[in-house]
Amino acid sequence: MSSSNVYGLILAGGSGSRLWPISREMYPKQLLKIADEYTLFQSTFLRLIDCIDDKNILSITNVKHEGQVRYQLDELREKFCRKSSYRVISEPVGKNTAPAIALAIKYIEVLNEKKFDPIIVATPSDHCIFDNKKFSRAIEEAIKLAEHDYIVTFGVTPTKADTGFGYIKTKNNKKLKEISPMALKVDDFTEKPDSETAKQFAVSKNYFWNSGIFVFKASVMMSELKKYQPNIYDIMKKMEISSQTPTVPYQEFDQMPDISIDYAVMEDSKKLVLLPFDFHWEDLGSWEAIYEISEKDENGNYILGNVIDLDSKNSMLYSTSKLVTTIGLENTIVVETEDAILVCDRDRVQDVKQIYSFLKERDDDTHKIHKTVYRPWGYYTVLKEGNGFLTKCIYVNPKAKLSLQLHHHRSEHWVVLEGNALVVRGEEQYEMKPGESIDIAVEEVHSLQNPYDEPVMILEVQKGDILDENDIVRLQDMYGRV
Repeated sequence: MSSSNVYGLILAGGSGSRLWPISREMYPKQLLKIADEYTLFQSTFLRLIDCIDDKNILSITNVKHEGQVRYQLDELREKFCRKSSYRVISEPVGKNTAPAIALAIKYIEVLNEKKFDPIIVATPSDHCIFDNKKFSRAIEEAIKLAEHDYIVTFGVTPTKADTGFGYIKTKNNKKLKEISPMALKVDDFTEKPDSETAKQFAVSKNYFWNSGIFVFKASVMMSELKKYQPNIYDIMKKMEISSQTPTVPYQEFDQMPDISIDYAVMEDSKKLVLLPFDFHWEDLGSWEAIYEISEKDENGNYILGNVIDLDSKNSMLYSTSKLVTTIGLENTIVVETEDAILVCDRDRVQDVKQIYSFLKERDDDTHKIHKTVYRPWGYYTVLKEGNGFLTKCIYVNPKAKLSLQLHHHRSEHWVVLEGNALVVRGEEQYEMKPGESIDIAVEEVHSLQNPYDEPVMILEVQKGDILDENDIVRLQDMYGRV
């Protein structure tokens, strides 16, 4: 099969609830820099371009993350001096990986006008893989199997009983060996078993962890969806999307079941085969996983940030802002952010998602956003919020600018703290220096800009009955968010 017929699909819509409080709904783990200089999402893209043409790599994410995903892709585009932007599919509402994969297949079919049956490499955006060359060779083997109408997953030999993974039981198959010597037939697929079952699977030589990476022909996956999830198949067949920028109707996509591809297809499919990974792989889905890949001191501690510790062992002590002091801890995770602190036993890191869910249920914004929020133009930090007012410190990068916008429910007062700012208000422009201020009225069109070589810092005071990011009406935007 021609390389032009192989597509990469990065699944970048997760919330990263098990990595709270660093990961939040509006800034999830895949958009964070955890393992190296790139975010997990960017590292996934860079890993795929070793075996797939970069113009054939698509990313699918929730509409609320689309702006940040596009910004991170633009950073890579500039790195490779590409003129055209990389493609992003945005879901109007999160419905898990089965509807996401079905939507991506539909979009790829529109792109190639159904001239051929593409092979798709679908991968999560939160993995840590240290040997990209071996990963590329594994993908090449998987493509061989996919050409014979198999759905290929990749297995990782369990190192412990972990209830956060799916487990795959395998057996030898002579026909598969003729295609790929390492290939194994999938005998059984169990998604996230209970603790006792996971212990049994972990000591068995026939079981692998499911990596969550799948390789398949588009037609084969759609056929399996039609067989096992006809509701997803029927909705997707009727849906019409553009080949340029896919506009997915909310009313139609909202009818999709909220189900992973593992539950939807993989547990039942008879076409599933497995290739074992022969290199180090980590799913950075929990604090325990972060601890495992991190460099530790002589007491088995991973310490990062402003931390003073006495006599702790085998623990992770992570501070992002405040001084954290610990004494005599053992087997403990401590994570501090500006507005939340997590302390838990390392053996219970999977339960962090329950805290996340609790915060979400009681509508506590701590599950959703940080006090410091990063944007394509820079970042802002919420300083204080009260009845009818909110104060922020806004940092704008050199040569960057906020969108031309207005607000229906709030006025704003800006004071320049550092650097020089260019403020657009209505039809007028104002060059402002440190100490100068300006008022923005409700529904007044405005923009904060920094055309200069030094960063600018602004103190913003908002007044109004609604003070949130939903009260932004963008009219023009250099980052494609209109």
